[in-house]
Amino acid sequence: MEQHGKSSLAALTLGAIGVVYGDIGTSVLYAMKEVFGSGHVAFTPDNIYGILSIFFWTLTVIVSIKYVTLVLRADNNGEGGLVAMLALASMAVKDRPVLRQRMMMVGIFGTCLFYGDGVITPAISVLSAVEGLEVVSPTFKKYVIPLTIVILFGLFAVQKRGTAGIGKFFGPITVIWFAAIAALGVYHIASHPEILWAISPHYAVMFMVNEPAITFLILGAVVLCVTGGEALYADMGHFGKKPIRIAWFLVVMPALTLNYFGQGALLLDDPSAVANPFYNMAPDWLLVPLVILATAATVIASQALISGAFSVTKQVVQMGFLPRLQVLHTSVKDTGQIYIPVVNWGLFVVIVLAVVMFKSSSNLAAAYGIAVCTDMLITTVLTFFVIHYGWKYSLALSLAVTGFFLVVDLAFWASNLMKLLEGGWFPLLIASVIMLFMVTWRDGRALLDKKRNEDALDLPSFLEAVFLSPPARVDGTAVFLTSTKGNVPNAMLHNLKHNKVLHKQNLFVNVQNHEVPWVEDKERLEMTDIGNGCWQVVIHYGFKDNPDVPSALAHLNGKGCEVHAMTTSYFLSRDSIVPTVGGGMATWREKMFAQMHLNASSAADFLNLPSNSVVELGSKVEI
Repeated sequence: MEQHGKSSLAALTLGAIGVVYGDIGTSVLYAMKEVFGSGHVAFTPDNIYGILSIFFWTLTVIVSIKYVTLVLRADNNGEGGLVAMLALASMAVKDRPVLRQRMMMVGIFGTCLFYGDGVITPAISVLSAVEGLEVVSPTFKKYVIPLTIVILFGLFAVQKRGTAGIGKFFGPITVIWFAAIAALGVYHIASHPEILWAISPHYAVMFMVNEPAITFLILGAVVLCVTGGEALYADMGHFGKKPIRIAWFLVVMPALTLNYFGQGALLLDDPSAVANPFYNMAPDWLLVPLVILATAATVIASQALISGAFSVTKQVVQMGFLPRLQVLHTSVKDTGQIYIPVVNWGLFVVIVLAVVMFKSSSNLAAAYGIAVCTDMLITTVLTFFVIHYGWKYSLALSLAVTGFFLVVDLAFWASNLMKLLEGGWFPLLIASVIMLFMVTWRDGRALLDKKRNEDALDLPSFLEAVFLSPPARVDGTAVFLTSTKGNVPNAMLHNLKHNKVLHKQNLFVNVQNHEVPWVEDKERLEMTDIGNGCWQVVIHYGFKDNPDVPSALAHLNGKGCEVHAMTTSYFLSRDSIVPTVGGGMATWREKMFAQMHLNASSAADFLNLPSNSVVELGSKVEI
């Protein structure tokens, strides 16, 4: 991408450390505590060595090999993330409509799970950081939840101002965090240097062979050490592959390994430290500064996820799975910095609900793993379709590469299902509700389009009839937005009926969104002259483009059609949905769709039309 060339490799790597690795970097706060705090694992040196080895090889297999080495290769025009992967996989099987439809549903559910993750991550991260106050003094316990909510409110309140000002501190603060956790690890490893032998996979294998049932049970907690692994793929478009890989292998992986092994060394000396092994690593004089640093690191990790929720929502809207939402740009330089009020405060309300319901990071940990594991599983499945159908590798090789990761993901996922009733239901419920909204919007739009097409008039035939006895022509350009190319827009029919005039230039504009991140400027417009000062125009956008119809139409100048801002009017049809019994969806879903349609932000705002040049003409549509 263009911005990669403008920034140095060092600056991009620093940015990647701050934004990409905040979530996985703060997992040291709770991952080890949940494994040994479960009560399933006895405190023996062999068990500690075995668990540390499992941690190390989980990080190696899932993050280093799966994500950093394989999944980062599956970029969609430089963009990553589940939506980009879904679009890539969808294009790879476009000649198999049934398979494509099923795969889209699986991928969209994975995207919905991202919102569940977006609720749990800030809640568990900030809560686990503030819980360090309990280690400072038990009297602080009653302040943990209120203080967590206050910090979260502050975080969400500043979102509308954008992160441009504070974003430059993310990288340095997170680097300090990784340096601190590495130093704590080294301090304890120094007293038990033999703990480093746990890097050998022999210890992990021996633990799994000797304790198969316990291994299965604790995998649900072990997976907490790789939460945030999806972020390094999702943020690929911002930083590029190389900075993300350098940051992982030079900074993040070594720091995490040292800290986990340091926690293991501490537990060899003092099993009672399991109550909070991370904070118990620190001497008393360092506890308060460490709590402050951990809180800053978790806020940064949460910020990255909130920004990700805004970006994913915008992409899903562009792909037609959600109604138009108010999108505010918080930076004049970076078009990727956006703020969506309804997503921001919706997330905040559900996060506060999660904090109040679950009360501790340990309780939230039960809810966390299942969302992460399901997303990892879906990514692996989509990767197979990209490798086999998109990259044209043989079936045997594609199955061998993804099959190994599928087995690993299924093991973690099955273990987390054991925690379904303890809290795993929470992110699944969030994802299911959002999925219901998305599927209802998609199906409702299909019904609406079907109804419009049934009632629509053919544009060329209609214009031919109109110009047999043309109405009065007025100066200027009329732009009629139409949902289907080749159909007469309702706004034009109303305009002719009530105003009985036709502009000297008439553009029938159809905006089409595609399953690619960006559309090149040279491919933005299709223009067809249909005579008598009328043109059919199709504007193409990718799911990460910012739709801007006036800017796109400016490219028509010099091609036989002159569009000037001061003499152009935009005519929109504003449909009012009327649910009917016995239609295409259940009545309650039709009512839901009608309400979503009513509350959608205006097409004028979404398409960046000048408000003083827009004419909206309404009509009722029964579905």
